[in-house]
Amino acid sequence: MSLPLQRLPETWTPSSKVLEERVVLVTGAYGGLGSAVARAAARAGATVVITGKRKRRLEQLYDAMVNEGLPEPVIHPLDMESATPRDYEALTEGLQRDLCRLDGIVHAAASFAGLTPISMYKPDAWLRALHVNVSAPFALTQACLPLLTSAPDSAAVFVLDNPELVQRAHWGAYGVSKAALERFVAILHEEHDTGALRVHAVLPAPMRTILRRAAYFGEDTLQHPLPDATAEAVIYLLSEQAAVARGAVLDLRVA
Repeated sequence: MSLPLQRLPETWTPSSKVLEERVVLVTGAYGGLGSAVARAAARAGATVVITGKRKRRLEQLYDAMVNEGLPEPVIHPLDMESATPRDYEALTEGLQRDLCRLDGIVHAAASFAGLTPISMYKPDAWLRALHVNVSAPFALTQACLPLLTSAPDSAAVFVLDNPELVQRAHWGAYGVSKAALERFVAILHEEHDTGALRVHAVLPAPMRTILRRAAYFGEDTLQHPLPDATAEAVIYLLSEQAAVARGAVLDLRVA
């Protein structure tokens, strides 16, 4: 891993006001990590914009958050696989028109088709993974840059995966895409190493998610915690307190 590693401060605890008056966009919002981040950001005081390709799943997340007493999120369906540059422009135009700002974006969407040897990899699945995991985050971030850079303080957070594992046999396009995403984070940070926009990456510890269950078939995923702790770490990265972690990977794996 080329990016420097940092640890979450031991004293960090998210408060109900740490993201107050901020607008945070979460992709893959109804996934395991995405939904945890959406809830955590709402608890921290942010207005949360939830995106994903299935409107019904977004509506279910909306209802669940409201029933839990959290502030109402904003739904914006967005299919990262098929979205065009115009779709990303429409999203940013809507944010500007309706909310007048954007203070953070969390790229929680991911495409993982399972462990497959290169010789058996379907080209469509390969291209889909590279697009959703690398090209779409680029396109969305690029479209959001004017809003992010005009905020007093903002953060773009990207989710990586353990490089010691995903570089092994059968990890295919997912492994390649996570390596490419790390390089994208490094380049984006170099272009925004000063100014309002901070660029961050997070490296989660094993979590109880659908992706984990698909990748580690036969493992008892119930032994792993829910994504809540990772979500709280993401809130740290979205806050002003994470200025010291700018351009680094927040490593949540056990030391």
